[in-house]
Amino acid sequence: MTSSVRPNRIVSIQTTTERGGAEYANVDLLAALVARGHDVVLLTNLTDLAANTDVPVHTIELGPKLSSGSLARILPKTPLILWRLVRALRAEQPIGVLLLHFKKEQLLCALLPKRLTGEIVWAEWGPVPMQLRRGVARLLYALAARRTQRIIAISEGTKRSIVQVGVPAEKIEVVPNLVDVESVGFGHLSRTELRRAWGVGEDTLVLGCISRFHPRKRNDVVIDAMAHLEDEDVLLVLAGEGEQEDELRERARPYGERVRFVPNVRGQVESFLSACDLLVFAPSPTEGEPRVIVMAQLVGVPVVATDSEGAHGLIPPGGGVIVSPPHDARALAEVVAAYHEDPVRRRAEGETARLATLESHDTERTLRSVERALGLREG
Repeated sequence: MTSSVRPNRIVSIQTTTERGGAEYANVDLLAALVARGHDVVLLTNLTDLAANTDVPVHTIELGPKLSSGSLARILPKTPLILWRLVRALRAEQPIGVLLLHFKKEQLLCALLPKRLTGEIVWAEWGPVPMQLRRGVARLLYALAARRTQRIIAISEGTKRSIVQVGVPAEKIEVVPNLVDVESVGFGHLSRTELRRAWGVGEDTLVLGCISRFHPRKRNDVVIDAMAHLEDEDVLLVLAGEGEQEDELRERARPYGERVRFVPNVRGQVESFLSACDLLVFAPSPTEGEPRVIVMAQLVGVPVVATDSEGAHGLIPPGGGVIVSPPHDARALAEVVAAYHEDPVRRRAEGETARLATLESHDTERTLRSVERALGLREG
């Protein structure tokens, strides 16, 4: 099958102070489009996000993401931000598709003429924030969405939140996270080497947690569960970075070597997960489709989520657990203890999750959906 590629380029704008799942998922998507022969460029302030990829990167500085905390700083600088956007987009002409991810760029680019932006496509990596679901903010979001050719939603829950704001459902296409499912799998050598480095044998239940260390993520619950697992041979390893790291380390201090922190495992996610027996996922209130859940399931590791946000519909029946009541440390500990006593269950649920994810995240089908949404392939 051949692509009907536009002669103009795909320009993706991604300015952020974070290195989270959405940021890396976009880079992986752009890299896959480059590999398929599409003309792509990423405009970002964090150029290292695309390190070790073939994605061309140009630098742009547009300030922080739009949030209730940053609004007062962003508003006075709006003319400057718009000027920087115009200058950057002129340098990338001709533009076929402008792919936008974050609210500030989505709202501001809607003010620019089509001759400068080309077709506008939004990628929504999670539900619309609550602040944008009411009042003037809701109206502005819905008005800006009129300029879009298409909105790519990462999950059905994300689509529902966009429709509730007032965007027509027919403009939105649900496309799962792009993962090269055939290349992801369990690594026996990685498991042996990492567990040896952590000083644990096969009898120890290793809980992995890959996350941004941000207050919205309930990593505090994961750490607090260790207080109820004192009689269990359990090790918790948290991988990530973020502004809450010092606070989380202090919270974990009473548990000594039973809780470890390791740097961001970008590029070694499979190896890390292969060394774990369970992935514990502590979602924020606005999760879309957490890529770490998909990766864990492809490795064959069951996922235990402390709430349903982002996990509902992703963890198949018999392939993991969503803890109830949500974000409850004692309830999480009880689930973990049950897995510790039943290695056969862990293996069976890991295989169930792996097979379901191979089907739901078929790489070629996902890429075709993205290309169709971007107007790069005949439908």
